[in-house]
Amino acid sequence: MEGLRLAIQTRLGERMVSMSSTLVETVSINYEDFNESFLTCGTCLCMYDGGEHTPKLLPCSHTVCLHCLSRIAASQTRDTGAFRCPICRELIAIPRGGVSALPPSFLVNQLLDLMSRQRREVIPKCSVHINQELLFCETCDTVFCTQCTGGNHSTAVMNCEHTIIPFSIAIKRMSEILLYKANDCISKLSQAQDAVRQELQRLDLAAEQCLDQVNRTFADVAAQLESRRQEMVTAVRDACEEKRRVLEEQLALIDGEKNKVERECEGLQYQVEVRNITQRIGSLTEKLDAAGPLGEPRENAFLACDFSHNDSLKTMESALVTLGRVRTSTTFPSLCTVNLEGPAVTQLSSSAVLRTVDYRGDPRTSGGDPVKAEVARVDSSADMPPAELEDRDDGTYRIHFRPPAPGRYMLRVSVFERPVKDCPLFFDVTEHNNPISVYGIRGSGKDEFLQPVAIAVDDSGNVYVVDTGNSRIKVLTQDLEFVRHIENEGLVGRSCTGIAVSDSGLVVVNWRTKTVTEMSTDGQTLSKFSHNAFQEPIDVAVDRTYGHILVADNGISCVFVFDSEGKLLFQVGKKGSQRGYFNLISSVTVGQNGEIIVADSRIQVFSAKGDFMEELYPEGKGRGRYGGIVVDAHNHIIATRSEKNRNYVQVLRFSDGTLVSTIDSHESRLKRPSGMAVTSDFHVIVVDLGNDCVKKYRYW
Repeated sequence: MEGLRLAIQTRLGERMVSMSSTLVETVSINYEDFNESFLTCGTCLCMYDGGEHTPKLLPCSHTVCLHCLSRIAASQTRDTGAFRCPICRELIAIPRGGVSALPPSFLVNQLLDLMSRQRREVIPKCSVHINQELLFCETCDTVFCTQCTGGNHSTAVMNCEHTIIPFSIAIKRMSEILLYKANDCISKLSQAQDAVRQELQRLDLAAEQCLDQVNRTFADVAAQLESRRQEMVTAVRDACEEKRRVLEEQLALIDGEKNKVERECEGLQYQVEVRNITQRIGSLTEKLDAAGPLGEPRENAFLACDFSHNDSLKTMESALVTLGRVRTSTTFPSLCTVNLEGPAVTQLSSSAVLRTVDYRGDPRTSGGDPVKAEVARVDSSADMPPAELEDRDDGTYRIHFRPPAPGRYMLRVSVFERPVKDCPLFFDVTEHNNPISVYGIRGSGKDEFLQPVAIAVDDSGNVYVVDTGNSRIKVLTQDLEFVRHIENEGLVGRSCTGIAVSDSGLVVVNWRTKTVTEMSTDGQTLSKFSHNAFQEPIDVAVDRTYGHILVADNGISCVFVFDSEGKLLFQVGKKGSQRGYFNLISSVTVGQNGEIIVADSRIQVFSAKGDFMEELYPEGKGRGRYGGIVVDAHNHIIATRSEKNRNYVQVLRFSDGTLVSTIDSHESRLKRPSGMAVTSDFHVIVVDLGNDCVKKYRYW
């Protein structure tokens, strides 16, 4: 009697208790009972097969062989087009195509396949104890006989629970695992075959396209050469025809003169009158004199093509040698990596770097690969500005994009239309713009500030911070690293409130001494001046185009404009709330075209001559106050703004005052932001007076 073995976990008896083992036993089911219950048609009692007695699954979930269904349908359908299930009597509609179109019983077919593969199972027995079935310990990976080992098959693993199963089950299980892995391996290899074949097809297509391009290019070169050849042939023929025309005209003239002489000489021997002969002799003498110039051709036969007058042939030869190139690549996309550079912030330029390698994993050192990159929001179908690809020609590629809103994004990158490793790359875009670096704490030391209020950056990138409370200027690098201190008489009294860069150095304003001082970058005073109308000068700016010095005075709410000698030229605005007037000026700066830009609770723009142009207040008049203000080289206005319990930086478009982005400094709150300056690489450095430090941000 053959049996089907069903694995069931149970405990061994007391004989195996010392090993704390788990036994997986088998239960035998009678083969005939199994066939009768599962593999026999309940109507005709015939075994299912793949022919006449094919098992068919009815909509009522019962299985009947095709032979019985054909017989039942023939006797019951007539005009109804249906028959009743012989088991549950449910009415079954016959599908188009007859009962043979009913679906097969997949479960019965699978059992038939299983039985055909497992008609007889060999149970491994111990060679010593013939009636003892061998067991297998999954924990120790050991085959053993309980009688041979005395119940303790191994001491390799102590004090742990062993899982014991019959060796026949282990063989079957391992065979199934082996078969699964083999099928999986074959599947993957088949996929690999398809991928390589597709790549070969693409290679053939690329080669055809390259050959077409080569043929078209050299056809164009040949056409240009033929065109030049025709030009040279035409030039030779034109030159020849011009010379021919001159010579033929001279030849015709000679022929005419010759004919005249011949006519005059006719009958000359018969002349007897001396006078006529004398006249003929005189006429012939004149013609003889005239024949002298006609004896030399008026044009010459020189005609040559010169190709040595310049180095065009050598240049063309060199150009043809270097014309075109065949580019290939060893990049292996599935090993290439792409990484995001820094946090991605709304409305700021973000980037990711693709690093390409070959199939050995060695970095590539040249560019030119057909790379495609796409950035999209995961949770939205909104349009995303296309990513820009920068080939750095060293095997790396930088992908630039500007996320328009916060959320979850994904970056897809492919080379040769094949995705790179770990793509798509998922990342989050935040609306919070935090400082990339912070410098300074409260104090009077090298790296300390005491009430810093103003800042400027020169053309070399040096950063100058007015450390008012310490009566000095702190010089930093663009990376906010300390360089030195500058001390000058214009900084005394802990009352210097403004700084600007001039052609000669630095210009500062002291509200207590009411003095504007120009100094070199090493602290030497170059010039200084005051004005009797000064009441509370709080900020200074320099128009380097016209050489003007602008001083914002909060006492009388106006901006004084001086020449480089300190002579007052004109005054902008006065106290008031209407357009062109000011109420507690915060700062002043100069635009690219000399515009005078003044901040109080709003931003107002004047021409270089002081005429009012426009007023900007994107978040409403009177809700807060602006602090520092600056204009960058790309016509952005960057300004600090303070409202109730909120301090932030705005980036505005100078052309129309549109708010582009906001720097909220979420993780490093600003407290009384004042002066600010921009660098050439789209960073803004803000003086945080309330925290006695400076903070650097990306703003574009």
